[in-house]
This record gives sequence, structure tokens and C-alpha cells, in this order.
Amino acid sequence: MNHAIKNLEAAMERAAAVRPKVAGFPYLAETLRQYGVTRCRMAVPSNAMLYLTGAGPVTIQGEPLVTGMVNVSRFDRRALLAALRADQAGETTFPEFVQGCWEAGVVWYDVDLDTRTCTYYGADGDSYTETYAAVEV
Repeated sequence: MNHAIKNLEAAMERAAAVRPKVAGFPYLAETLRQYGVTRCRMAVPSNAMLYLTGAGPVTIQGEPLVTGMVNVSRFDRRALLAALRADQAGETTFPEFVQGCWEAGVVWYDVDLDTRTCTYYGADGDSYTETYAAVEV
């Protein structure tokens, strides 16, 4: 196992220890940032997260949401906001959040850990950007 993977695993373990159930994403993001992660990019239908780190890129492949050929829903900002708020309230698991993004027409999202922003993109170029709070870990 190389340094980039070991470092990301350590960051995930630390984040799990400090992240509150409600409004926990900023704690996860700050922990990742402290461990050298600069961006996280999620390909929603394939459920694959790419972490860009100072030690090199690492990807984590989750269970794909779709297989084969499927239609992509139109970007629905209202549905995305509902998925975001439910997740922020601690009402969903991460897989449920990703499913909610997909149902809202999000095909990928990008987390910039330096600017503390998450941008969600639809297939037609529609997007929504949200800033998350700065926290101390």
C-alpha cells in the first residue's frame, strides 16, 4: 500500500472520530484538508470518489448506482437542496445522500477543500455551489 492510500485511510479514520452526526461534513472536509487532500470529485452514477492529495490521487469505488444504459434526470435544484439539508441534519447515510443527488439530476460534484465549496453539476451544465462552514478539528 502506498503513502497516498495510507494517508487517506488515516484521514478517514480521524474524520470518523471527530465528525458529529449532525452538520458533520465540514469536520470531514477539514480533516481531509489537514491530511493534504485538496479536492474530492464524485462521479455520482458510478459512485466513484477521486481524492486529489499532495501524496498523489486516490480513488474509492463504491457500489455503482446504475448499470447499463439509463436516462439521466434533469437537474432539480429543489430536490438537490432537500437531499443536502437531510444529509446536513444527519437524516441520511452517505449512500442515501449520493442516491438523492442522482435523483436530483446530479451527475458529478466537486469539493474544493481550500475554498470550502461544493459544486453539484447536472448533465446539461446546470450547477449549484454551496459554501460550508470553517471548523476547527
